[in-house]
Amino acid sequence: MWYLCVFFHRLLDYRRAEVEALADLFGAFQEEEDGNHSLEWKLPEHHHPDCPFHFVNLPSEQIASNIAKRSILVKGIYELWGEGSSYEELEEAIKNYPDDQKVPYLTSESTFRIIVDSFGKALSFQEQNERIQKFAYIPFKGRVNLKNPDHKFWVMETDDYGSSNGLPPVVEKRIFFGREIGAADRKLLPTYQLKSRKYLGPTAMDAEMAFLMANQALAAPGKLVYDPFVGTGSILIAAAHFGAMTMGADIDIRVVRDGRGPDCNVWSNFKQYGLQMPISLLRADNNLPPWRSGLKEVFDAIICDPPYGVRAGGRKSGGRKLLKGVIGPYTVPDDKRIDHIPSTAPYSLAECVHDLLDLAAQMLIMGGRLVFFYPVLREDGSTEPYFPEHPCFTLVAVSEQILSFRYSRYLLTMVKTGLYTKEIAEKAKKMHLDFKENHLKWLEEGNLHSAVFSPADCQTDGPGEFKSNNDLKPKYRGKYV
Repeated sequence: MWYLCVFFHRLLDYRRAEVEALADLFGAFQEEEDGNHSLEWKLPEHHHPDCPFHFVNLPSEQIASNIAKRSILVKGIYELWGEGSSYEELEEAIKNYPDDQKVPYLTSESTFRIIVDSFGKALSFQEQNERIQKFAYIPFKGRVNLKNPDHKFWVMETDDYGSSNGLPPVVEKRIFFGREIGAADRKLLPTYQLKSRKYLGPTAMDAEMAFLMANQALAAPGKLVYDPFVGTGSILIAAAHFGAMTMGADIDIRVVRDGRGPDCNVWSNFKQYGLQMPISLLRADNNLPPWRSGLKEVFDAIICDPPYGVRAGGRKSGGRKLLKGVIGPYTVPDDKRIDHIPSTAPYSLAECVHDLLDLAAQMLIMGGRLVFFYPVLREDGSTEPYFPEHPCFTLVAVSEQILSFRYSRYLLTMVKTGLYTKEIAEKAKKMHLDFKENHLKWLEEGNLHSAVFSPADCQTDGPGEFKSNNDLKPKYRGKYV
């Protein structure tokens, strides 16, 4: 059945991907024999793709309700009773809507409320009341209840404002009327906002983005979620909120063990929100994973934000002298083991991503999800980004977030669709060499940090150099969304 899905005007490239992931979580694709895990979408007439109004085909009202309540970017999902370019056209559409679909929600035993909303303009209280009075032709028999009604009905307007107010253009005015199936609880984000969290680091993931990543990974009760770059645990907190068991690792023992004291560490963040504690937090190196030989298919999802050298650089075990063979391997004396901090060396993004994919190929269950960020420098605004690949995985969702005119980061969602074998491992190494060659093309002029933060007046249009391009994506009300 087709439903009207209304999004918040946030993170435009992430919206459909989140709904499709949640549809998978709640069983929307169980009857799909061809393995096609994507939904049908339509845009309302005369609407821009960046507008918040979309039609989506979902198998049941229960699935639609579950998606709306769990989603971060969905404002609400509605059973559409009618739409039109005027209230007269809308009235005709509502009267033509099947009575057997309307009658169950108009009974004398039920309570209701009509809510007026608009996109692109503000309506006064008087204007809202005037619009509500226009629906006197709907035979409501129940009582009005503004606080806790049994059924909520929404009137949603868009006006024909073109693009003059800094929002996606709407060519023609459109009015929608529908029954609310489910709506998001945006109180979730203020509760978990970073500014009120006890323990934070420079790379702590924003709460909204952490919840989106957890949704992409299908975090749910009974699932085990792992973050190999756990830091202060922001991503695992989102997964734990949705009921998943969590586990994390980080190469910096001072982050996972010490924090800023006994009452200010990763564990205290979970205590702050009353969440289930992680199964364990390990001091571990993604380049030298600690798992015993033969251990595989343990995790339901791996979610992470790998270090790519903008806010923090990647590190792996072994100092420069050790890696270059200047000094040999050493053994830490027993009396120094408690306070010893192992030496580390730089860890390139290409190597980091290869190790991450190899880890996920071994440790994820079949159908498990790998969700991680990957940065792309915007060299000329025309080249397609080059993403890492692995024979065990299928890329199911790619969502871009523009952080500046110089670079973006993409949230990649991969599903494990093949078993990990020695042959697959060899094939993955060849794919990695291919990826590394392409990857280095946008690093050969310098590292990512210097490319992103170099002065703007140093930019030229020469080959291999960067230039400003503010028209790469639509810019709404002064900021990228």
